[in-house]
Amino acid sequence: GTGEFEAGISKDGQTREHALLAYTLGVKQLIVAINKMDTTKWSEDRFKEIVKEVSNFIKKVGFNPKTVAFVPISGFNGDNMIEPSPNCPWYK
Repeated sequence: GTGEFEAGISKDGQTREHALLAYTLGVKQLIVAINKMDTTKWSEDRFKEIVKEVSNFIKKVGFNPKTVAFVPISGFNGDNMIEPSPNCPWYK
């Protein structure tokens, strides 16, 4: 839901910590899976909102957001994990 993303991206959040750790360890390529998209009814607007916020902080960490792949997924349902999901035709 909405609260989980905000908690993960907050100043002390795990998402932010993982991005910093990846950069510090020398990771050059990053894929960001935006999970639980099924709980937003695959809202393209919500996806874009999260991409924008995550892009801002990964840029501060040192990654170039233009080179990062952002993928809307539902881990629970397996959407976009291996095969493209019909639930988000807007995603290319």
